Amino acid sequence: MIENFGEKGGGLNRKIVFLLWTFLFFGAIGNPGGRADAAPDPVREKVIVAFGDSLTAGLGVAAHEGYPAVLEQKMKAAGYSYRVVNSGVSGETTAGGLRRVDWILRSRPGIVILELGANDGLRGLDLSQTEKNLSAIIERLQNEGVKVILAGMKMPPNYGREYTEGFEKIFPKLAAKYRLTLIPFFLDGVAAQSNLNQADGIHPTAQGYRIIVDRIWPIIEPLLEK
Repeated sequence: MIENFGEKGGGLNRKIVFLLWTFLFFGAIGNPGGRADAAPDPVREKVIVAFGDSLTAGLGVAAHEGYPAVLEQKMKAAGYSYRVVNSGVSGETTAGGLRRVDWILRSRPGIVILELGANDGLRGLDLSQTEKNLSAIIERLQNEGVKVILAGMKMPPNYGREYTEGFEKIFPKLAAKYRLTLIPFFLDGVAAQSNLNQADGIHPTAQGYRIIVDRIWPIIEPLLEK
């Protein structure tokens, strides 16, 4: 309540009241609902996680030469704004990958490129267990609304026909079961090419990784959003 403390004070008070009413009136016109506009929700960063073993980690090449970094560069050049997180661990098996799923989800990915199983095969592990582990990983990711791109793998023929064929069939089988986008063979065009692999004959060179990204790009791009 504004009291009148004499004519002079009253004039000052009347001016204050006038200014207050002017502020309230024009403020109401500027915001007819009389409510403050809600702040827009922050734009969620678009994240792809490259989830795999040493082939994803980029063993033997610089960080910017591994496939996750090269893929991110290609996306940006094509006008896509994604951050590609390299979550490759050298020596990782499907069992190890399964233990890491919760950690993978901390990045809040919209897409996960799942490249696991090669180390299971090279160690001659039970194929049924490899399939179960991959299934569990896929289900956990899909339950969180993540789109999964499954990278297929192959084994050298010296592991025997039954084992190599059984191993190779795991990936299209899971892709069909869970309706996944499938990269038929992650190392297509690079495997067994001495000039595209390091001295161990297993891990791609920087040039090899660029070829991998070029090969998988037509498979991945349809899932991207600008």
